[in-house]
Parts: sequence; C-alpha cells; structure tokens
Amino acid sequence: MRVLIIPEDFRKDQYILKPIITAMLKYLDMNRAKVIVCTDPLLGGVSQALKWKLIQEILEIYKNKINLFLLIVDRDGEEGRRKRLDQLEQEAKKFLGPKRLYFAENAWQEVEVWVLAGHDLPNDWQWKTIRSERDPKERYYEPFAKLSGVWDQLAEGRKTLAEEAACRYTKIRQRCPEDIKALENKIQQGIPA
Repeated sequence: MRVLIIPEDFRKDQYILKPIITAMLKYLDMNRAKVIVCTDPLLGGVSQALKWKLIQEILEIYKNKINLFLLIVDRDGEEGRRKRLDQLEQEAKKFLGPKRLYFAENAWQEVEVWVLAGHDLPNDWQWKTIRSERDPKERYYEPFAKLSGVWDQLAEGRKTLAEEAACRYTKIRQRCPEDIKALENKIQQGIPA
C-alpha cells in the first residue's frame, strides 16, 4: 500500500501530516503502508488545494504509483469546506476508477491542532476552546512550541512536536473525532479486508 498525502502547502504541513497519518495507518493495522508527502507540485494554500484541475494533475502524475490519495486541508472556520471536499472526492472517484482511493479531510480548524491533541497542555487551556478557535495556530500552537522550547527548530517545532504527538495517536483520535476519526472511517470502509 502506497499512500500519498496531498497537503494544502507541504512546506510546514508535511512535518505534521506524515507522522500522524503514519500513526493512523498503524492504528488501522496497515503497518506496511508507505507514506509519501506530495511536494511536486506545490499547492500554495487551501484555495489551490480545492481546485479540481490541480488535484487532477496530481492524480494523473501519481496514479500508477499510489493506491491511496489523502488530501488534507485546514478547515479555517469555513463551514462549507466539507461540501467542497465531498465534491472533490466524487470527481476523483470518477477519474481514478475502482482500483485507487482518494479521500479528503479538513483538519478542525488547522492541522496544528492535531499536534496539540497528542500533548499534555497547560492546565489553564481548555480543549473545547482550542478546538473551536478559528486561528489555533497563532493562539495555541505557536505559544506551545515556544513553551516547549522547539520554536527555533525545523518548521517552528512542527517536526519534533508532531513526532511526539504521533506516539500518542490514541489521544489524538479521542480529541479529534470530527476529522481524525472521520478519516479513519473512510479509509477502513474503502480498503478491502
């Protein structure tokens, strides 16, 4: 099983998505899955990642090498984002046919929240507040990375903190059912036993 993660912008998101999606696949007993992050072409943000033409180009490039495509974008408080992702899933299903799978998910609100979900957070932070914050990267992730002493590391600490969080994947899935568990369910239902 070869899995391609398509982030809205790989430059920082790759350091979060690869370890967490790898941990997810291990949780789903897909230990032999090879996880790759799409770095070519670069999608320069969520608006680019939601364009079918660009997604189709990526699928065309990788369709003979990949079994499972995962588009992961930030929700950014946009309630209509799920509808657009559903449309992209339908287009991809038609384009790829039955032998390849494509699923799209929006992190609630940003992928940095998945990192926070796998950590013990300051006592005065409320998880419900973090989850509902439109800009959790600025309000919570950045202060947490600085507090953890990793802000000056690669991708502002994303690599270190995401790898640590991935080791506590069950905590992430408990705290993030709207996105992490939803993606798990899609993968489980789509992959033949």
